[in-house]
Amino acid sequence: MRKILVVDDAKVIRMVIKQILIRNGYEIAGEAGNGKEALEKYKELRPDAVTMDIIMPESDGIQGLREILAFDKQAKVIMISAIDQRDSLTDAIRSGATDYVVKPFEDDRMIAALKNIFGEA
Repeated sequence: MRKILVVDDAKVIRMVIKQILIRNGYEIAGEAGNGKEALEKYKELRPDAVTMDIIMPESDGIQGLREILAFDKQAKVIMISAIDQRDSLTDAIRSGATDYVVKPFEDDRMIAALKNIFGEA
């Protein structure tokens, strides 16, 4: 079973994402509230993939993405952004994000992104 690290500063969004993942047969490796925490949890838990919100306080998703990829070049990170964060999303893709999902997201889009990064699409 694939283990996913869920990163978002909003607890309610983490809960929604976790429910979608669990319903679709994924395991939750852990969760984090910012990019700095995401790196710590990634090192500790070694998840198969990460869902990472872009806009977060303290250390944003782009910073978290870069730090995780600096630690593990093979890391699979799906960025989550609001529709109006196009520039940030472009930055995330350039920085090495594996895929992205735009909020408000559909369950299907989240699962399609995960299947895609695991080559199960």
